[in-house]
Amino acid sequence: MSTAPYLFFHPRVLRTERLSPTLVRIVLGGDDLAGVVSGGRDQRFKLFLPQRGQTRPVLPEPLGADWYADWRALDPDVRGIMRTYTIRAVRRDPLEIDIDFALHGDLGPASRWAQQVKPGDPVSILAPAGEDNGGVDFQPPAGTDWVLLTADETALPAVASILEWLPAGMPVKVWIEVAHPDDRIPLTTDADADITWLVREHPGADRTAALLAAVRDAGDLPSGTPYAWIAGEAASARALRRHLVNDRGIDRKAIKFTGYWRHGVTEDDLLAAAVAQAEAEAGAEAEAEAGAKSEATADADA
Repeated sequence: MSTAPYLFFHPRVLRTERLSPTLVRIVLGGDDLAGVVSGGRDQRFKLFLPQRGQTRPVLPEPLGADWYADWRALDPDVRGIMRTYTIRAVRRDPLEIDIDFALHGDLGPASRWAQQVKPGDPVSILAPAGEDNGGVDFQPPAGTDWVLLTADETALPAVASILEWLPAGMPVKVWIEVAHPDDRIPLTTDADADITWLVREHPGADRTAALLAAVRDAGDLPSGTPYAWIAGEAASARALRRHLVNDRGIDRKAIKFTGYWRHGVTEDDLLAAAVAQAEAEAGAEAEAEAGAKSEATADADA
C-alpha cells in the first residue's frame, strides 16, 4: 500500500461540534495541513488514533513507502488504530479539516475517541496531496442525465459533499437511513434533489430492508442515463445494487457501490482478510509462474 499520492500529516484537534444525536464534527487544524488537497465528493483518507492510555497514535519510523507493512508489523495492541473516513471540508484560511463521525456508543475505538476527544489532542492522517488521488469513488461519466444516491449515517458526510458538488439542475434521487429523527440534517445543493429520509424504528432494526424497500417502492425513476452511488452497510449496498441491475435494468457499470462497514466485522478484520487474500493470490501467481518455467525447461530439454 503506497502513500503516493498521499502524505502523512500530524494535526491536532481544534474543536468539536455536535451536528445531531448521532453525528459529531471534529475539526483538525495546524500548519501541517497546508499540503492536504481534497478531490471533494466522497474523498477518503486514513485516520490514525491512539490506543487507550496513549497520548498520540504510534506509527512506524520512518514513515516510508513501506509504511503499511511496517505498521502491520507493530504490536496490534500498541500501533495506532487506523480507520477510513471522508474529508467533509478543507479550508485554507485558517488551515482546517472537517471530519464527521457517526457515533454508535462505545462499541468501537473511533466512536469512543470521537466522543471523548478534547482540543489539543494529536492525531495522524494519511491524506491526499493532490486532487487526482484515486480516493474519490463518485465519478459520474459524461452523458449522465440523473443521479441516484443511497446511504446510511456512516455515508451521510459523503452524500452531503456529493450534493454540494453536483451541478445546478441535475436531477437526483436520494435515500438516507439514519438512527434518529434529528439526524435529518440540512443538506445544501444546487441540484434538483428529491431527498427521502428513513428513520430506523430501534437500534437493532434490520440494516438492509428499509433502504431496499424504499427504492423498490419508489415507482418510476427519472428518464435518461443514470449514475448510481450506493454506500453504507455492505450487505445493504450489495442488495441495492442487485435490485438496480436486475429489477431496474441499470447498467452495472453505471453503479458504484461501497461497503463502508460490515455488520459484526471491524475494519481491522477486513484489512486482515484483504491482506490474506492478496498474499494468497500472489502465492498462486508465483506457483503458476514457477510451473510455467518448469514446463518451458522440460520442453527445451526434450
